[in-house]
Amino acid sequence: MAQKFRDPRELIEFLTGWLRQRVGEAGAQGVIFGLSGGIDSAVVCGIAARALGADRCLGVVMPIGNVPEDEDLGHRVADEFGVRAIQPDLLPAFESLQSALQQESAGAGLRVVSPADGGLPADGVLPADGVLPTAGVLCSANLKPRLRMLTLYYYANLLNYLVVGTGNRAELTVGYFTKYGDSGVDLLPLADLTKAEVRAVARELGVPARVIDRPPSAGLWEGQTDEEELGLTYDEIDRYLTTGSSGNDDADRLIRQREISSQHKRELPPSARPG
Repeated sequence: MAQKFRDPRELIEFLTGWLRQRVGEAGAQGVIFGLSGGIDSAVVCGIAARALGADRCLGVVMPIGNVPEDEDLGHRVADEFGVRAIQPDLLPAFESLQSALQQESAGAGLRVVSPADGGLPADGVLPADGVLPTAGVLCSANLKPRLRMLTLYYYANLLNYLVVGTGNRAELTVGYFTKYGDSGVDLLPLADLTKAEVRAVARELGVPARVIDRPPSAGLWEGQTDEEELGLTYDEIDRYLTTGSSGNDDADRLIRQREISSQHKRELPPSARPG
C-alpha cells in the first residue's frame, strides 16, 4: 500500500492558523522554542514566524557541549526567518548539577538498575538490540533536555510566551523524547506530521538545505543519531503510520513494542481516586 502524505502548502496554512489561534486564546504575547540545528525546530521556527510575525518569536540555542554545527545551524535558521535568537550558557549549570548528583549517588551506594533487572531503562524504551549506553551516560544525557525545558519556561514566564515543542508524529508514537524534557511544552504543532511531511514542509518554508539533509540527532551525546539509537529508520516508522506496516515484520514488532512501553510518556500521571 502506497504511503499518503498531505500537501505541504496546505499543512503550512493550517498550522499557521492553528498556532495563531492557540496563542490568541491563551492571551500570550508570543512563542518561544529551542533551536537545535535540526529540521523539526527549523520548521517550528518558520511556522511561528509566519503565524505571529518574527518579532513575537524567540529562539533559544542551547548546545550544552554539543557539536559546533548544532549551534551554527540554530542561529542560521533564526536568521533565515528573521527571528531573534539567544544562547544562554547552560554548560556550567549542567556540569555542576551532574557532578552533584553523581557524587551523591556514589556516596549513597545506589545500585544502578540495568535492563536485565527488569527496570524501566532510559526514558522507558529499550533500543533495538536491548543494550543501552552506560547508565551514567543515559542519566546525564536526559539532564540536557530537562535543563533546556527549565530554560525555555524561564523566558516564557518572563515574556508571557508559550513554549512550542518540536516533536513529530513518528517520535511521539515510539516515545522518542525525554519525559518532562523536550515533551515539557505548551503546544505541539508537528504532532500529527510524519517525518516525511516535516521534510516537505521544511522545503516549502525555505529551511536551509544543510538542516534538511543532516542526519537527525537529539544531541544527547557525541555521535548520537536518532535512527541508530532507535534501531529504526524514520521511513520505516512513516510507512507503519501511513499504511499499517513498515514492510518489515521485525520493524513492525519493534514499533509496536516501543509504542506500548512508552504509553506512560504520552499520558498525565495516574491519579489515585479513593472511592
